[in-house]
Amino acid sequence: MIPDDLIALLRAARHVVVFTGAGVSAESGVPTFRDALTGLWARFDAETLATPEAFAADPDLVWGWYEWRRARVLQARPNPAHFAIAALARHVPELTLITQNVDDLHERAGSLRPIHLHGGLEATRCFDCGQPAPRSSEVPNEPEGGRRLAPPQCAVCGGNIRPGVVWFGEPLPEAAWLVAVTATEACDVLFSIGTSSLVHPAAELPMHAARRGAAVIQVNPSATALDRVAHFNLVGLAGTVMPDLLAATWGRSDN
Repeated sequence: MIPDDLIALLRAARHVVVFTGAGVSAESGVPTFRDALTGLWARFDAETLATPEAFAADPDLVWGWYEWRRARVLQARPNPAHFAIAALARHVPELTLITQNVDDLHERAGSLRPIHLHGGLEATRCFDCGQPAPRSSEVPNEPEGGRRLAPPQCAVCGGNIRPGVVWFGEPLPEAAWLVAVTATEACDVLFSIGTSSLVHPAAELPMHAARRGAAVIQVNPSATALDRVAHFNLVGLAGTVMPDLLAATWGRSDN
């Protein structure tokens, strides 16, 4: 049941920020970092593979793992939450989408120019000199992974090409972070959807919005640190809650 005061809040909103996390992509079958790895990857810990040190020590292992992840994303399809978020932008004067996810499911659902705080799987650059590199269209043909795969070489310096994601221990992209903070300071409503609120500094954005006077709406099936801050806690999967919320607020015709 969607509260009447939440419906009134959304109808009056001027600038909505939607902040999404791994839970949204997980509903499309994209594994999160907290999911147990499968197949031949099961003996590894995802958080130990997603570091600059791991890539420097064994680039074939880390590149192979990220190509497995990219294959999983290419097989995935946007779910109802992705489509509802894209539809929400058509109902409010301004919407800024900020995501921690490195896939392109928001774009495939029709969202325009989402801010990727943690980079993207399709963007690649040189590990040594930082030069952007074109992405090969080749996709691993072993969806369960387990392959070591040598990364391409940089055309400028000959170094190894790395995934264009933010690894543990690396700073967020400065330009994306600045846009995200600016939007958070200007919004009157912020959705936090499918995120554990544990990964910093990204997890600070909803807290910052609340301190600035914005109404914070959390959509998550489990309790998080944001429970005590959010003005509305909508418990459930984003793919169920978000379409229902749009239908209750504006009807189902444009979801």
